[in-house]
Amino acid sequence: MKTYADDRSGGHFGGAEERSWSLVVPLKPLARAKSRLAAAVGGPLRGRLALAFAEDTVAAALACGRVRDVVVVTDDPDAAVSLAALGARIVPDPPGGGLNDALAHGARTVRAGRPGARVAALNADLPALRPAELARVLAVAGQFPRAFLADAAEIGTTFLSASPGTELEPAFGGASRRRHLSSGAVEIRLAGVDSVRRDVDTGRDLAAALALGVGPRTAARWVRAAG
Repeated sequence: MKTYADDRSGGHFGGAEERSWSLVVPLKPLARAKSRLAAAVGGPLRGRLALAFAEDTVAAALACGRVRDVVVVTDDPDAAVSLAALGARIVPDPPGGGLNDALAHGARTVRAGRPGARVAALNADLPALRPAELARVLAVAGQFPRAFLADAAEIGTTFLSASPGTELEPAFGGASRRRHLSSGAVEIRLAGVDSVRRDVDTGRDLAAALALGVGPRTAARWVRAAG
């Protein structure tokens, strides 16, 4: 099993775009996260892996040369402590809201402090995420008012961006690729950014992420479980 310990270059760039993006990462309470993964890994490990996925996602995002900060929208106290320790800003999930409400709330929170911020939503379940691949996606996203990246199955979405002066308008969940296209967002079509597209919902998804090479926290939890 590969990890990306030797591939954590942040893709640092000069110019105005360096460190200009705020990323919003939503995370369900761990007791409810990744329910479809339970059949493959069991209930107790499912929650631990969900946290590990989020930790590796946030750590890789913060290592990206185009990322200024990461805002995690969650009400899970254990996840909040772990992700804050990595450098994320924690924002409580709005009561009664779903995934898209959480993302819109996170984007509003960012722009309350920085009205001209470049904002992007990023899935919390990208354990193989490479900073340099994320940097490439952000470089393209910055050319459009709104842009998105489809997941590996080309059905869902793992990334959605909004440039200054543009609302994020998230429509995640299920067949969100079609909804984001219909909303006018530009689809980013890049080769070699598999780690930004490889979200994990099922056992098969996890196997694909492990083949790409997951981050150290996911790798550690998986090795302990397998051993």
